[in-house]
Amino acid sequence: MKALSPPELPEPFARYSHGIVTSVTGQLIVTSGQLAMRTDGTIPTGAQAQAELCFAYIDAILAQAGAGRGGILRVNAFVTDREHMAGYMAARDTFFADVLPPPASTLMIVGGFTRPEFVVEVEALAIRTPIIG
Repeated sequence: MKALSPPELPEPFARYSHGIVTSVTGQLIVTSGQLAMRTDGTIPTGAQAQAELCFAYIDAILAQAGAGRGGILRVNAFVTDREHMAGYMAARDTFFADVLPPPASTLMIVGGFTRPEFVVEVEALAIRTPIIG
């Protein structure tokens, strides 16, 4: 994968790439939007804690597909208020700290989710490349 960052654009203001280019060799993995509900039904408080759990679930989905976070091409995230942006971005930047290039990323503010306790939802588009040799 290669990051796309045309000189006409300002540098990304966080840990993401303006665009990503990759070969089409491999398998595409698309996750549903992940909400931060633990298996016992509890929901963590705060955007950062919720985003960390969403990313953990994305890790688990990718692992089941035989892929890892380095194969993520794009992340779409949704928060219910501007006040949740910083917590989400902190979790995202930690999750992708060792990933080069970081994926393309979009963050949107939405009116809400299925339950009012949810403040973050995250989905990912990834590729699993075949092992050659």
